[in-house]
Amino acid sequence: MEHRLRPASRRIRLRPAVVLRTLATALLVALATLLALAPAASAHVTVSTPDAAPGGYGKLVFRVPTESESASTVKLSVTLPAATPFAAVSAKTMPGWSVATTEEKLAKPITDDDGFSLTKAVSTVTWTASAGQGVAPGEFNEFELSVGPFPEGTSPITLPVLQTYSDGTVVKWDQPTPASGKEPEHPAPTLELAAATDPPAASAQDPTTPAAEPSATAGGDETDGLARLLGGAGLALGAVALVIALLSTRRRTA
Repeated sequence: MEHRLRPASRRIRLRPAVVLRTLATALLVALATLLALAPAASAHVTVSTPDAAPGGYGKLVFRVPTESESASTVKLSVTLPAATPFAAVSAKTMPGWSVATTEEKLAKPITDDDGFSLTKAVSTVTWTASAGQGVAPGEFNEFELSVGPFPEGTSPITLPVLQTYSDGTVVKWDQPTPASGKEPEHPAPTLELAAATDPPAASAQDPTTPAAEPSATAGGDETDGLARLLGGAGLALGAVALVIALLSTRRRTA
């Protein structure tokens, strides 16, 4: 009776330290990739507001980073809504910059809160840097407008921007975001206004609870998600590094 010998199975045993080092390397690569993508996700021109609400007045803040590696931002032109024009527009002056507004005649006059009929409104606001000034590569600045009243029942508000560099390059931030939600290359700054809400009655409101304030979002969810992802990767990498250090210490003392 013949007996066939089965080849002995080979088991590959990986040392815990080797596995952990491999995992740490993978986490480092993933973290480096996320850090490389982070500037691209936050380098767009955006708009936000600390106090605007439908029907009221508030401040628009345009955050403008310079993406070019060799040229500075020397001009910024903001286009205001034509369908729902602002009755009042004031631009904040900035050191080293001049500011100018362009008005257009309204197709249909509007009446403001004081009963005055408006036949024209500001359509564009342009900041221009003086010689030798501007937003240098790797830096950003914020340009502010005080406007109002904000339209009621019309949200979001799209505010296209033209960004001009010192080498003559002009970037048009005017592309709408499609229904799919996929962000275009140069998305138009968009403002989402939160509906104004009345605070609770004084007798029912907890005196230790601050009153709710109107808010607006402009890409905050994406920024928060990226921050949480980077934070989680950092914590995981720190834990792996701690385990490797403990194993190395045990091997030296063994």
